Amino acid sequence: MILLLDTHLLLWAGGTPERLSPEARSMIADARNELWFSAASLWEISIKHGLGRRDFRVNPHVFRRALLGSGYSELVVTSQHAIATTHLPPIHKDPFDRILLAQAEAEGALLLTPDELVAQYPGPVRRV
Repeated sequence: MILLLDTHLLLWAGGTPERLSPEARSMIADARNELWFSAASLWEISIKHGLGRRDFRVNPHVFRRALLGSGYSELVVTSQHAIATTHLPPIHKDPFDRILLAQAEAEGALLLTPDELVAQYPGPVRRV
């Protein structure tokens, strides 16, 4: 199964794995699953790191290299992904979460998130 991790899960997996739920840890550790991260997550990290947000203190350059070195695959953002956000219901207005969901749908991946609001979307999303 292809797992697309949302930004917070990526940060937790890479720096504070104790914050991951047992289900998230199990799914991430399962060698049968492909782990993906979105370029949109690195964009979000870069913006929020630049704003000095405490929960985004990671250096985005170093973090990207670490993800790739740990076997994650990078998913670029395409115009198809951007257009796919137009059909999403207005459950959540965060553009980063919306593009992640559109990417998961378009690419046949399951979006993993700890966010209750994001998990309300229909489609390939699971709250862990």
